[in-house]
Amino acid sequence: MEKANFRTQILTRHLQNHGVAAASGAVSRSPCLSYAPPEASERPPSFDVSSMRKLMDGHNLGERDWLFSLMLKSKLFNPKSRGGRVFVAPDYNQSMEQQREMTMKRIQYLLDHGVFEGWMTAKGFEAEMRKLALLEVIEIFDHSLAIKIGVHFFLWGGAIQFFGTKRHHEKWLRATETYLMKGCFAMTELGHGSNVRGIETITTYDPSTEEFVINTPCESAQKYWIGGAANHATHTVVFSQLNIEGKNEGVHAFITQIRDADGNVCPNIRIADCGHKIGLNGVDNGRIWFDNVRIPRESILNSVADVSSDGKYLSAIKDPDQRFGAFMAPLTSGRVTIAVSAIYMAKMSLAIAIRYSLTRRAFSVTPDGAEVLLLDYPSHQRRLLPLLAKTYAMSFAGNYLKLLYVRRTPQLIKTLHVVSSGFKAALTWHNMRTLQECREACGGQGLKTENRIGQLKGEYDVQSTFEGDNNVLMQQVSKALLAEYVATKRKNIPFKELGLEHMNKSCPTIPSQLSASTVHSSQFQNDIFCLRERDLLNRFAAEVSRYQAQGESKESAFIASYQLAEDLGRAFTDRAILQTFMEAENSVTDASLKNVLSLMRSMYVMVTLDEDPAFLRYGYLTTENAATVRKEVANLCSEIRPHALALVTSFGIPDAFLSPIAFDWVAANSWSASQD
Repeated sequence: MEKANFRTQILTRHLQNHGVAAASGAVSRSPCLSYAPPEASERPPSFDVSSMRKLMDGHNLGERDWLFSLMLKSKLFNPKSRGGRVFVAPDYNQSMEQQREMTMKRIQYLLDHGVFEGWMTAKGFEAEMRKLALLEVIEIFDHSLAIKIGVHFFLWGGAIQFFGTKRHHEKWLRATETYLMKGCFAMTELGHGSNVRGIETITTYDPSTEEFVINTPCESAQKYWIGGAANHATHTVVFSQLNIEGKNEGVHAFITQIRDADGNVCPNIRIADCGHKIGLNGVDNGRIWFDNVRIPRESILNSVADVSSDGKYLSAIKDPDQRFGAFMAPLTSGRVTIAVSAIYMAKMSLAIAIRYSLTRRAFSVTPDGAEVLLLDYPSHQRRLLPLLAKTYAMSFAGNYLKLLYVRRTPQLIKTLHVVSSGFKAALTWHNMRTLQECREACGGQGLKTENRIGQLKGEYDVQSTFEGDNNVLMQQVSKALLAEYVATKRKNIPFKELGLEHMNKSCPTIPSQLSASTVHSSQFQNDIFCLRERDLLNRFAAEVSRYQAQGESKESAFIASYQLAEDLGRAFTDRAILQTFMEAENSVTDASLKNVLSLMRSMYVMVTLDEDPAFLRYGYLTTENAATVRKEVANLCSEIRPHALALVTSFGIPDAFLSPIAFDWVAANSWSASQD
């Protein structure tokens, strides 16, 4: 009845005003909406924003800000004035060909200004972290630019670093750093993506000329989606089966020139364009066929295996599986950079959507009251603030992953592979969900390319499948956990790898009735995540064992148990992410920072418990406790709401790299602005 009375009052007033207006011949105007920056109405931050940014970015803040400023100085980065501010973003109205050429011009500008100095030749922790930080800044501007650079330095250059030896390093590393040549990475084929071991390109050896001969034996063996191949790359690392004296020695890597210095395709090589894509059109993805292409014997990247001048196969790694594993190292760097870049895009979309929701109003709750800010609606808070908490959690996970990668040792290779696989899947899935929610939360403004979020959906969709399909990566996580479980049980020794040490302790117990204070406890949060992981690992191992007892092969048993494998992969990843959050939180001494981080951690855990059906499916939560968790998510939304502006400001993304609706969207859409 209250709603009915309210609507009756509105209609009555409307009809009465209409009669007055008709009689007088004039229409009365209500006050127009005006923009007020959220900083003017929101309470001052309760914590130091610069300290939070330092914690979030983790490293090289000065270099990051330098590169942001460098890009703002050049018209190559497409500066446009909107609403009294200048914004930079790629011009997606350009044709595919124009976007590709603009990508190369931007690379040349960055090269001329020293951005890539030391990327291939400098050694040590600081050099590696600087390179990663600068790539993250480039990613914030344009995914195509970052991918084009990443292929050249991390895939082509990384292959030479990891697989090559002194002769390759001396010839190629400095040349790569200065772009004397342009490299690409020819691994994926039309018929084989995730299954690298099954690629069909064949390389043989001719001892009479001391040359390798590379062939594409069938259409499904054509190299596909090769970034840089369609227009610009002069050289590639070709991944191919190596046949020596009639024996297949498995996948190996070879340096091959595909264009001359003038851009002409080399003899016996055919290149075609992959064509227009839903995003990343600034990257010239191409297809490559090899027709008896001859390359010198020294072109094999021989840190893992070599072929003597008389055609003998040489390798210190006798086990083919171990040898193949050694060839997968460059993919780890790709997963690391992809995972981290995904979180920066989630940060960008949340910064835009939350700033907009702090200035955009809709509807009033009283007949004559002011319209309500979007972020003051509990439903809008529920849409955005849990995603904000997850983004914080995954930002710490990304920082941990970078350190794990840069400080890697032979003993950590397995851990790095498993963690990077799980984090890459979880973080890129989270980014796509966040982009979609933020697009919708911005209404029609989210559709405009200049507001970035909608366009970024197409630009970043590829992250779910390149450098490893996310579903396949999660299965690899579960397979590695199963192998560790079986080996540990067989040897009757404690767990000591992959973060499974918690399984050496007694099984956690969850209170039969949860309270608000209990669910905020870090001990409870850690316990319930560990309980889920250990129980699912036990269930998964038992189910695979049952299938094997029925006569299924180990591989078939694993495939049949895919549902538990998926649940386990997520359980491992969520627990590992929570662990990185707690470690980051424990590194902080400032009470105000710790308070807000505690809220964000609790939100991350609560929303995970609320959204993952595994907690109910396997009995880790009762329905009553699930209801308590759901209520607590709503409570946390209201507690985090006053901190929302400060939390997105802490991302440290300069205003110019956001979008017009993050600021004065009224001025940006004014008539005068449309005449510029």
